[in-house]
Amino acid sequence: MTILRSHRTWILSCLLVAASVAWAHDARPAYLEIKETAPGQYSVLWRTPEMAGMRLPIELRMPGDIKEVREPSIQELADSLVERHWIDAGPNGLAGKRIDFVGLQATITDVVVHVEMLDRRKWMTIAHPSQPWVELAATQSTLGVMGTYIVQGVRHILFGADHMLFVLGLLLIIKDRWMLMKTVTSFTVAHSITLAIATMGYAEVPILPLNAAIALSILFLGPEIVRSWRGETSFTLRQPWVVAFAFGLLHGFGFASALTNAGLPRQELPLALVSFNVGVELGQLGFIALILALERSFRILEVRWPRWAQALPGYTIGSLGAFWTVQRLAILLGGAR
Repeated sequence: MTILRSHRTWILSCLLVAASVAWAHDARPAYLEIKETAPGQYSVLWRTPEMAGMRLPIELRMPGDIKEVREPSIQELADSLVERHWIDAGPNGLAGKRIDFVGLQATITDVVVHVEMLDRRKWMTIAHPSQPWVELAATQSTLGVMGTYIVQGVRHILFGADHMLFVLGLLLIIKDRWMLMKTVTSFTVAHSITLAIATMGYAEVPILPLNAAIALSILFLGPEIVRSWRGETSFTLRQPWVVAFAFGLLHGFGFASALTNAGLPRQELPLALVSFNVGVELGQLGFIALILALERSFRILEVRWPRWAQALPGYTIGSLGAFWTVQRLAILLGGAR
């Protein structure tokens, strides 16, 4: 068992060192909403998220023959910048035309695009850094919408460094497969509950205090990992599934912020909610499966690592959790002035 945990510790240590050079982001997408108000005329809402007072460096570029029919408006919110435009695309409208998101390729976030036509046709997709543009087409099928939000859920969990560090911390304090299954299930059930509650509008948590609390949950796991390494015990080490459930409720609100910030139309929330949650679970389970597969490979190869490596993850998680907690509290207190 000691060797098994040593392999897992070494693998996660490498991943944590890599994660330490990145910043924990919310993976909140930018959002573009286009509604046809008259033949060839549209209202456009363009929202880009902000973090620590810095706007996501993405520029919306409409087709060259578009004309503004009235003065655009700009509204600065606590967590995003919202622009509203009213445009005339000519007699043929926007069908078949391309909209570019300049600068998206240099980020690790996405742009959710939602289009409503005058004849009630709807179209929804997501632009990624690998393809920073969309071309407007006909309405999208239900399977297409599901696929869009499953991918968004996978990307959110895999690129959300804070959420992944919490999962890594849980892996480090779990000693057997049954407890691992129990803990992962507990975390899944908990964040699914709050994701549904928050997305459907029954509860809301301000984003800045929420981010600080999520960072604090990561900081909490640091000392527990060190206790495990020293052979000590605690309630968390004996019953990690309880801690996973408690903090899973908190992380569910974080997942919900990524989904609701996409500005989803009310009638599409249930489908998007289920699809997004499926994507989150696929990403989370895929990550855990990868770690366990690497652990098994090292065990079969009988690779041994130095003892100091066992302590590195606990101190790394604790240090990053402390850094993010202080950083996010500073942002919270600065915004409250």
